[in-house]
Amino acid sequence: MAYSITPGSLALSRSVLDRAADRRRDDEWLEKAWAAPDTQVALVAGDKLAVEPDRTSLRLVSPSAAPDGQRIFLGIDHEAGAGQTADGRAVFAVLLDDEPDESYAGLREIGGVLNDREAGIAVNVVGLANWHRVHTHCANCGAHSEVIDAGHVRRCPVCGTSHFPRSDPAIIVLVTDDQDRALLGRNEAWPEGRYSTLAGFVEPGESLEAAVRREVFEETGVVIGEDIQYAGSQPWPLPSSLMLGFYATATGYDISVDQDEIVDARWFSRDDLRALIEAGSMALPGNISISRRLIEGWYGQELTSSW
Repeated sequence: MAYSITPGSLALSRSVLDRAADRRRDDEWLEKAWAAPDTQVALVAGDKLAVEPDRTSLRLVSPSAAPDGQRIFLGIDHEAGAGQTADGRAVFAVLLDDEPDESYAGLREIGGVLNDREAGIAVNVVGLANWHRVHTHCANCGAHSEVIDAGHVRRCPVCGTSHFPRSDPAIIVLVTDDQDRALLGRNEAWPEGRYSTLAGFVEPGESLEAAVRREVFEETGVVIGEDIQYAGSQPWPLPSSLMLGFYATATGYDISVDQDEIVDARWFSRDDLRALIEAGSMALPGNISISRRLIEGWYGQELTSSW
């Protein structure tokens, strides 16, 4: 097994912004950065971001044009020049309570068309927005928590517990057999013809390799051997996952789906896959997903089908 994901092809793993964590507690610096005319602000409503009319780039506004909302410091763009902060151009986000309208778009729509800088901004702020939305109260005592550290920590004013954003690790794996066929499955919520690689969350006390073996066996009954190859990772802040991609080799062919998450799973040769895609009877994951890149890494070239 010698497959790989094309470098730079993971749309949501691109980032060039310096997150500048050392500035998050420097209130004087943050206020100066917010007041700088070249500072840029991303606007987020729900899990959608304000975009330009062509829907290929973020709508980044000046602080003076930003509406009221929870302010989050995202980092510094050093490539933008010295800027008013003497470090570079600062980038913030404002989280809005309003429902998004047509001038906003989600990561599934725009993640693949943003440039590296804006893709990194988008993934970061959507993940933080989702975290703030569901972690308003202290998990230790139930009191309403306060936002500190420029939006990257919530602290309980009653018991003093600090809460940090979480990323839930999940494995995603393309399994092949000794005939070099790929194992793809269909979730019960998907319509006929939609197939993807297998995936699942890592459980407490479990290694990534153990999670690969367990998830594949639980969902399809297929046993994985010793050959497990790490392929790459991609944040998936919908709402809070980190997808860790693998290739793995099975020791047998027999499939027995769990009929819970997976209702159908099959072995596909490259010829099978191409024929089904060309016939319009099979759809693969979208271009921003690591699943799509795992499949293309095995297939040997880009594919045209997508959900």
